[in-house]
Amino acid sequence: MPSLDDRRSAAADPSRERFERCFHAHYADLLAFAIRRLAGRDAAEDAVAETFAVAWRRRDRIPDPALPWLYAVALRVIANQYRSNRRRRSLDTRLAHEAGAGEGGPDPAESLSRRDAFASAFARLGEDEREVLRLTAWDGLGPRDAARVLGCSPGAYRVRLHRARRKLAKQLQAAGHIESESGRATTTPAEEIN
Repeated sequence: MPSLDDRRSAAADPSRERFERCFHAHYADLLAFAIRRLAGRDAAEDAVAETFAVAWRRRDRIPDPALPWLYAVALRVIANQYRSNRRRRSLDTRLAHEAGAGEGGPDPAESLSRRDAFASAFARLGEDEREVLRLTAWDGLGPRDAARVLGCSPGAYRVRLHRARRKLAKQLQAAGHIESESGRATTTPAEEIN
């Protein structure tokens, strides 16, 4: 049961109360909407949770009626999930293609060893360095958009990305999983990135 202070703060914040009413009234509708568009209940529940997270951040601007607006937000969330899944599949396909470009078929043990080495080297990076690499490699953002996410200039982002790549290459070199070229790690200079 909510405490007296919770009830007072809810009464003092009409946008919070409106959000709560909206959540209770439309959660089932949004879940059904998402289930019809996504494969699996888990993905649909994630989309609905993200939709209500957006609604919470914009609770003072929830229109009346709220359901059409919530559907529009949910469509954008679902579109983002589709794009993310498409990028992930594309990356998987590209990596599989690159791995298959060698002589014969790839040795599954070698593939597993490379993946483990990469995961280990990636884990040894600082969180800021990992995030810079994720924004480019996993999320597919260019320097301008990634810089917006991190709140820095595109030039500063390029420098951070170059340093993170160089540090990752050094980690992989130290583990013996990539070769150096005349003592240098082979990374892409910041000037060549988008």
